[in-house]
Amino acid sequence: MQRLQADLRLNVRQRTEQYAEVLARELQRDLIVAREIVSPMDREVLVRDARTGEARSMLMFGSNNYLGYANHPYVLEQVRESLDRWGAGLGGPPLLNGTMEPHAALQRRVSALKSKEAALLYSSGYGANIGWLTALPHRGDVILMDERCHASLYDGARAAKARLVTFRHSCVDDLRTKLRDARTLKPTDIYVVVEGVYSMDGDLAPLDRIVEVCRGSGAFIALDDAHGTGILGPTGAGTAELFGVENEIDLAMGTFSKALAASGGFIAATRQIVEYLRFFSRPHFFSASMPPMVIAALHAGLDLLEREPQRRVRLHENVRHLVELLGAIGVHTGSQSAIVPIYVPQGIRKVSARMHNAGVFINAIEYPAVPEGQERFRVSVTCDHTRDDLRRLVETLDGAFEAEQVPREVPGK
Repeated sequence: MQRLQADLRLNVRQRTEQYAEVLARELQRDLIVAREIVSPMDREVLVRDARTGEARSMLMFGSNNYLGYANHPYVLEQVRESLDRWGAGLGGPPLLNGTMEPHAALQRRVSALKSKEAALLYSSGYGANIGWLTALPHRGDVILMDERCHASLYDGARAAKARLVTFRHSCVDDLRTKLRDARTLKPTDIYVVVEGVYSMDGDLAPLDRIVEVCRGSGAFIALDDAHGTGILGPTGAGTAELFGVENEIDLAMGTFSKALAASGGFIAATRQIVEYLRFFSRPHFFSASMPPMVIAALHAGLDLLEREPQRRVRLHENVRHLVELLGAIGVHTGSQSAIVPIYVPQGIRKVSARMHNAGVFINAIEYPAVPEGQERFRVSVTCDHTRDDLRRLVETLDGAFEAEQVPREVPGK
């Protein structure tokens, strides 16, 4: 999708007009974006056809609703009760009038989930990452970041006054080298920033080894566990729990829009760090609080996380089964999370259009979200998918690959 980049040499009117023309052409070339869903989020949804205006049923493999909470009866019941008791909104930021009892209680529950002293809520996960990175690191500090970290981490790091250095993806040896080099600069602080689950590949950071490398160096370890929270670890507390290193993580960030299927984000850390962020993290300080009905949905999700562990079990069974089915048609991939990548370095739009027309909703990921030549489908598996759903996904993909003559093996991805 490099051709969709805007020409920054033009003024704003010229640039936006040019972009609109290019985008219109691309939409005629099988670029599928912003499909309008006209039903609750579930394993099967209704999608309005852009040409006819009619709604048709599609299997949903593009939502991060991993545990099926988005349309869970208990969650909906709690949201309705919250509307009756707390109303629709607050009209202010957390530090002023935007903290109700449910907000304070949710912060306590999140800190307990992450084995931290305190937690702070944000209106989005993006805001949480921007918030801590622009508040804690300063000039004279070094941020060591995995090269495949999320855009919000890159944006936050670039907005900070610290020096940003990336290391090769999940390469502990390169991290060790960069950590040694950073110490020669005599920084005030060194921040090591990683994700628990990397969103485009579904792979896990080797947290145990990362912690071992950082131990004794005084480095501050920050973990973005957006896609690990709720699905990994014995209780669903996330990637740090899975590796048994909760106490070694200095700052745990997460979102409420993945396994908990609502919206918002959080930071969990020591009480001192959280109180500092409460006053110095601008996205928290200057943003309106999340509506109480969203907070109610999150409380309900945490209830279900405790009461229905079988949902996590079923999710991981579905992931393993899907990987086996894909292997049987020559598509070799793998995942320890809810994200299963299927690499399609050529013809991904044609294949995506065939999947869409066959009633399978799947997200095609192109440049600049991933490097050119590493285009892929990012399959989001949920606990509610049935074996028939998974089989239909693979059979449809197999037919689309055959029709478009897409190779099954992707060497050196």
